[in-house]
Amino acid sequence: MQLTSPKNPFLQSVRRAANDGRPTESGLVVAEGPHLTEEAARSTSKWIVERILTTTAGRERHAELLRRAKAEIIEISAQAFRSVSETGSNQEILALLRPPRWSRADAMGSDGPVVVLDGIQDPGNAGTIVRSAEAFCAGGVVFLEGSARVANGKLLRATAGSIFRVPFLEEISRTDLVAETRRRNLPLYALTPRGELTVTQADFRQPCVLTVGSEGGGISSEVLANARTVAVPVAKVESLNAAVACSIALFEAARQRRKA
Repeated sequence: MQLTSPKNPFLQSVRRAANDGRPTESGLVVAEGPHLTEEAARSTSKWIVERILTTTAGRERHAELLRRAKAEIIEISAQAFRSVSETGSNQEILALLRPPRWSRADAMGSDGPVVVLDGIQDPGNAGTIVRSAEAFCAGGVVFLEGSARVANGKLLRATAGSIFRVPFLEEISRTDLVAETRRRNLPLYALTPRGELTVTQADFRQPCVLTVGSEGGGISSEVLANARTVAVPVAKVESLNAAVACSIALFEAARQRRKA
């Protein structure tokens, strides 16, 4: 059976979730395109590909991927697919994913640095930070309240699949973050344009927490009051893009840990 009407209640719920950058009413994350579907399908973490929406043409084009995904396939018309597509592309495949419920031990119990996003709402920046977190072996990522949500399609695409492999926590309060770092005896660093330490002076060799704030608001006062500030030295510009600064700090952390 093929779903043909864009007004189908199920398709409307998928469209609302994609447009709002949040999970569906049943808690599924909308991931559009063959790359994200492939990354989720082959992930060894706790993500589950529950359903895949595609068209007749998409079913033929992505036959091997659909076979490997082992998910329920729902065929919809090309018109209906355009109504749920966030990107407007013609790749004609969209996955509905069940995200994992990572524990605090999963995201904050590793030897690698924990990356904390403090109010970063730009999904492109947030996704890039997640990608860098995987590239430079961070232990996990924490999204504080007010940050972009993992279900945001642009964030998912910016991670290029890293979100399927990096443990993360969402909607964590700043009070809880500070308390958790104290409980685990983790040094708390905050990236700022003019820090008391440079990234090469900070000791990233041991487990620690690295917080990056939005370019407009910076690090929140509650986190800043409990952290040592760290800066990426720059010339001729006042500051760096949040994702760029975080990536440089994570590179330095990986360099220090390799030498230790």
